[in-house]
Amino acid sequence: MNYKIMTADEAAMFVNNGEIVGFSGFTPAGCPKEVPTAIAKRAEAEHAAGREFKIGMYTGASTGDSLDGALARANAVLFRTPYQSNKDMRTRLNAQDAHYFDMHLSHLAQELRYGFMPKPNIAIVEACKLTDDGKIVPTSGVGNLPTFCRLADKIIVELNAAHPEELEGIHDIYEPQDPPCREAIPVYKPSDRCGKPYVQVDPKKIVAVVKTNRPNEVGKFSPVDEVTAKIGENVANFLAGELKAGRIPASFLPIQSGVGNIANALLGSLGENKDIPAFEMYTEVIQDAVIDLMKKGRVKFASGCSLTVSQPKLEEIYNNLDFFKQRVCLRPQELSNNPEVARRLGLITINTALEADIFGNVNSTHVLGTKMMNGVGGSCDFTRNAYISIFTTPSTAKDGKISSIVPMVSHLDQSEHSVKVLITEHGVADLRGKSPIQRANCIIDNCVAPEYRDMLRKYLASGSKTHTPMNINTCFNMHKAFAETGDMHNAEF
Repeated sequence: MNYKIMTADEAAMFVNNGEIVGFSGFTPAGCPKEVPTAIAKRAEAEHAAGREFKIGMYTGASTGDSLDGALARANAVLFRTPYQSNKDMRTRLNAQDAHYFDMHLSHLAQELRYGFMPKPNIAIVEACKLTDDGKIVPTSGVGNLPTFCRLADKIIVELNAAHPEELEGIHDIYEPQDPPCREAIPVYKPSDRCGKPYVQVDPKKIVAVVKTNRPNEVGKFSPVDEVTAKIGENVANFLAGELKAGRIPASFLPIQSGVGNIANALLGSLGENKDIPAFEMYTEVIQDAVIDLMKKGRVKFASGCSLTVSQPKLEEIYNNLDFFKQRVCLRPQELSNNPEVARRLGLITINTALEADIFGNVNSTHVLGTKMMNGVGGSCDFTRNAYISIFTTPSTAKDGKISSIVPMVSHLDQSEHSVKVLITEHGVADLRGKSPIQRANCIIDNCVAPEYRDMLRKYLASGSKTHTPMNINTCFNMHKAFAETGDMHNAEF
């Protein structure tokens, strides 16, 4: 290999205060680990010496603790985008110790190319294979890797032996053209490929290679509980009903599903429902349930941006690469989340709401309207362009002290115009073709926890006698009650 092999500490010296770094990966899958931790150590040393040291951070989505967590704890973050989920990073952002701008995940790469934001000075990427002529084969996640490498002046590669070189061939690396001559993205079914199995860079830009052997930092999924199982069952039964009614083609349509325990559980429910035929996926993250369904023949193909699976499941994939490389494709998020492709393929999209209101608006990001949880992620990329857009949420949180459905969302990420179906463990609210008052009654009757229904009916009755019957004086009373007493049951209308 013609590149300079260095330790992580040596490679970290290429990163200076005030510079902007683009990190590969999407979720903890495909994220570098050694060099970010070394940068955090350097920041701590600089701070101890009385010198400022912070960097701007571009990623694909959330990352592992060795990246977001280490840099947050070192107070080494100048700004962060487009999505995060690390507890320590969240604490920094909500304390205004670092700036955070929440973005649609499909937008970041193109907005960097357009010059809307400063380009990254350095790209730090994880690879399973690197050739002397500058071919970088990503590991289990791609993110914005191609654009970061294109724009950065310097590239640092973590060559991670925990991911086999034989992974080459599972990726489809493609960057769309920029306006005014943008052509159609040639993806007409989830299994179509339109790019290369590697990222091609100028070898002269690679200033350091750090050899590692570090597993991904993807946590285990929680066991399916009664609530998540019921939500999954309700989603599966709703889609089976749509199929029977002829509103979904008999061959079915590709599924997009969000991240986390609820998403993983409901995919299992879809696979178990025999009224739903074997299906394909065009999504962001490929989770454990997808792999299990693939082995059973219930998922025919899965296109995503990352293998966000538990470590035992990833080892299972790597031990059977001949099987999975025929059924899995990993793309940059500009492609996996692309609105054009989502609209063309007719995706059934299933994402998770933090809270929803009785008119069908969804808050995916902010607790009580002010505290950032994670970010909007790719949910808007898919929801606005879906064949059918579904949002799921448990009807309550904090042992029932919070109703997930309120008079008005405290922060709006998805408007009533994009949300077609809302599902909780109590039932399904099909909002298509309904006026605001009809949506409100449908949501209260079908999705709200029984103990909160009368409260929300009372609020609705107090609303103005107009098209959208809201009451601006009391619409946040449930949020106020929780902030003041710790229990939304104490709200008065």
